[in-house]
Amino acid sequence: MEQETTTAKRRLNAGERQDEIVRVAIELAATRGVDTVTTQDMADAMGLTQGAIFRHFPTKDDIWVAAIGWVRTQLMARLEKAASQGDHPLDSLERMFHAHIGFIAKHPAIPRLIFSDELRNKNPRLKQLVQEIVTAYEAKIAALLRAAKVQGLARTDLDEESAATLFIGMIQGLVLQSSIFSGKRTLTEQAKKVFPVYMNAVWRTDWSLI
Repeated sequence: MEQETTTAKRRLNAGERQDEIVRVAIELAATRGVDTVTTQDMADAMGLTQGAIFRHFPTKDDIWVAAIGWVRTQLMARLEKAASQGDHPLDSLERMFHAHIGFIAKHPAIPRLIFSDELRNKNPRLKQLVQEIVTAYEAKIAALLRAAKVQGLARTDLDEESAATLFIGMIQGLVLQSSIFSGKRTLTEQAKKVFPVYMNAVWRTDWSLI
């Protein structure tokens, strides 16, 4: 039995252990808040020593930087997959919206992590990573809206950049309301109600094809 346990522990290489630490950190942040989670909390949750955590990440800030990187990789992969399944640009946009909402519903700590003023102010790398995520996201949305205009689906006078900013702002607002009205306004249900309002402002004639 001891040999089997030792073998199981050795199956995690350095990269896998780092991924595990990041996932545990995000899970703890969902219940305790980003700013209050300690490396000892992470170690306890994983059954490791605090020293074992620091062998993989020199500081706690390095863990949060890795967590933001994980979020970017996971989120963008989901968004790309959702967009690729659309029948037309606006359908892709709707699929991206709900894919993003679903991702947040599964990982509720992510908005706290990304929009934590304390973390961003303390660590310029975190701020830069968040800026890169938002910039790439806005560019993707704006590109879909431009394609929709070319295909005659979106209003010809639509400002794609502003509409892209509003798209992300919708998600932020829904997350905030879900937090304030915990249990009373579910994120996914509110998202289903809000998105048609956004689409109505974008769609050229009607959006019955979506």
